[in-house]
Amino acid sequence: MPKKIVGVMGPGSKPTSQDLENAYTIGQYCAKNNITILTGGSNAGVMEAALKGAKEADGDTIGVLPFSDKTHASEYADHVIVTSMGSGRNNINVLSSDIVVACGLEAGTLSEVALAIKGGKIVILMTQKEDAKSFLKNLAPRQVAIANSIGDATTIIEKILGHDAD
Repeated sequence: MPKKIVGVMGPGSKPTSQDLENAYTIGQYCAKNNITILTGGSNAGVMEAALKGAKEADGDTIGVLPFSDKTHASEYADHVIVTSMGSGRNNINVLSSDIVVACGLEAGTLSEVALAIKGGKIVILMTQKEDAKSFLKNLAPRQVAIANSIGDATTIIEKILGHDAD
C-alpha cells in the first residue's frame, strides 16, 4: 500500500509568517507520522517551509515544479518532478495528494483549492482570510475543513487518514 500524501499548498511569494510557521509545522507533523509531503517544489514561501519541516523531521518529500528544469527546486525535496506546465501542474499536485492543506491563500493557492474540490479531495484551510473561508466552506461544506490552529489541522488529518498513516 502506498504511503499517504499530504499536499501543502500556499503562497510562494508574500506568505505571512503564520503561513510559513503552519506549513513548517504541518511538514514536521506529517514526517513524524510517516506521511509524505507534496508541494509545488520551489525554493520559496510555503512550499519551501513545508518541505523543510518534513526533512528536518526525517520525512519523505515530493516537489512538483511548474518549470522545465530543476533550477528552482527546493533543496528539501527528495523527489523533484519537472512538468513545464506552469500553473497546470496544480492539478497534478492536488490529485496526487490524499488531503490538501492550504497554508495561506493567494490566487495560485485558490486555484489548487478549487481543483482539489473539483477532484473530490478534502481541503484543510489555514488562512486568516475570513471571507475566503466562508466562501469556500459554503461552496463545498463536506470537503472544506477550517483549521484555526495546528492542533485543528492535525486532528482533521488524523480523522481522515487514521491514526496509523502507514
